[in-house]
Amino acid sequence: MPTEASYWPRVDIPDKDLWAVLFERNDRPYPDDKVIYVDPYTKRSYTYDQCKNTAIDFGKGLRAIWDWKKGDVLALYTPNCIDTPPIMWGTLWAGGVISPANPGYTPDELAFQLKDSGAKGVVTQWPFLENARKAAQIAGLPQDRIILMGDQRDPQQLVKHFTSIRNTSGATRYRKVRVKPVDDLAFLVYSSGTTGHPKGVMLTHRNVVSNLLMLTAAEKPHLSHNSGSDRSGDRILAFLPFFHIYGLNCLIHNCFYNGLLMVVMPKFDLESFCKLVQDYKITFVYIVPPVVLMLSKHPIIDKYDLSSIRMMNSGAAPLTKEIQQAVWKRLKLPVKQGYGLSETSPTTHTQPWEEWDKTIGSVGRMIPNQTAKYMSPEEKEVPVGEVGELWIKGPNIFKGYLNNPEGTRNALTNDGYFKTGDVGYQDKDGNFFITDRVKELIKYKGFQVPPAELEGLLASHDKVNDVAVIGLYNKDQATEVPRAYIVLARGVQPGPQTEKEIVEWTASKVANHKRLRGGVKFVDEIPKSVSGKILRRVLKEKAKAEEEKGLKAKL
Repeated sequence: MPTEASYWPRVDIPDKDLWAVLFERNDRPYPDDKVIYVDPYTKRSYTYDQCKNTAIDFGKGLRAIWDWKKGDVLALYTPNCIDTPPIMWGTLWAGGVISPANPGYTPDELAFQLKDSGAKGVVTQWPFLENARKAAQIAGLPQDRIILMGDQRDPQQLVKHFTSIRNTSGATRYRKVRVKPVDDLAFLVYSSGTTGHPKGVMLTHRNVVSNLLMLTAAEKPHLSHNSGSDRSGDRILAFLPFFHIYGLNCLIHNCFYNGLLMVVMPKFDLESFCKLVQDYKITFVYIVPPVVLMLSKHPIIDKYDLSSIRMMNSGAAPLTKEIQQAVWKRLKLPVKQGYGLSETSPTTHTQPWEEWDKTIGSVGRMIPNQTAKYMSPEEKEVPVGEVGELWIKGPNIFKGYLNNPEGTRNALTNDGYFKTGDVGYQDKDGNFFITDRVKELIKYKGFQVPPAELEGLLASHDKVNDVAVIGLYNKDQATEVPRAYIVLARGVQPGPQTEKEIVEWTASKVANHKRLRGGVKFVDEIPKSVSGKILRRVLKEKAKAEEEKGLKAKL
């Protein structure tokens, strides 16, 4: 039987759009002048009231200058910025849909998203304007549909800044557009596929509202808008990208709904991260495994006081118990783990604060209003304790993939379950474990080898700074074998002796089928996505190219 979420009580999901839930509530636990978003570099900030007024003005301006209609899409091509929330919510006020794009995209990659989403405009920052212009041209989007956000303006005033759109004359006559929360989209986020183009994940207002309230039910008992001796409340450091649903809902919406101060970093930098934690006395951080790994090993950490952190929550990729334990041993900082996907808006599981050290390695318990089951390759439910693919059902499950009915059919069952593509199991106490992606499992002679499990083990080795494991087909053995790509700790010399030491050390700690029969390769850097996921396909392409080069050398 599917497991129902029961650790936290169910929450009532109102039939309201995201704007109404954020701005038309009677139970807001903080005042209008509460500062929510802070740019620590420019010292600019937004209070609740400033966010609301800026959003309404921007929404009115959109309708006035672009004849904006319900369902129109606005793309955001920008690093993290405190202007993102009011621009985003102003678009929703006007009945629009937000489609955030990775600022690392090339013009061609951005153009694909602009075309696929049908974007009517794009907001960017000055350093990214040239790429946005090229992408707009490729996508057939008029150049006057590009606007700027952030602190820099166009010195020639050829491109409008969003603040000028806020002040458009004649805009005062417009009113908020009504939307249907169950049917109408709030966000169109693009998930990075392992092959082909990214897929547009359609998230309705109900999806996002549901997940915000479900997440709040799990986190709010521990977070406060006015806790602490100075009564200023919990402070969250935000470096996770706002173009990812993790950053959108867990950071932007969570902080705003619950009245938490959010210090915004445009991108991650370890020393800046440490300094801001120390200067702002950060109490909670949403984080990703590569950063947790740095906290466990990097020498720069010792220069700063990070003791204000009460909890960190890791997501986006599996975090192994070895890394969690290493951070606790070094810094006495707790790291709990959560789980979610773009298609689930995103959070589905999190470790309760009080259980982070009792179920290390688990992604925790299901947050309210969901059911889940683990399924065999034959799509039969497996018993508790057995490994299978995780399927989830709830009000946070996405509407489908844009312009991709086949992908939608493959992902969603007729009775509403989403096939996550992630492999794991649950224990008898309702704790869920994610071991790897279905497509990334290494198949050694019929045995399944989860790369993430080996990565967690190898990361605990003193001579290893970072690691990725992939499966490579070995013709002599007629099977896939695991190979580790390793970034060595400072001062450690690469070579046959170091490789032999690591291979033998691993063999002493794992079952026979999990040994590194593909050997070890030493590299300067592990390729990762901005959300912290290891890009194993890049390593596989590298290995394939090296193999072809070796074969040619022998001919």
